[in-house]
Amino acid sequence: METYSFLREFADSWALLSLFLIFLGVIVWAFRPGSRKVHDDVANSIFRNDKTPAPADDSKPHVKEA
Repeated sequence: METYSFLREFADSWALLSLFLIFLGVIVWAFRPGSRKVHDDVANSIFRNDKTPAPADDSKPHVKEA
């Protein structure tokens, strides 16, 4: 069997199956029980050292026009 045919058959069967299983594993890992706290912590980490409150919705930031 020549190399191209072997690699083509491998990619069509076992490589496709292994990549699909890796995909399913990543999905299961991301949505596993208990990961919500980790995801919320990471999502809010940019606000961790923020000392000032956010401006009100009706106020606009003061920007000097040139």
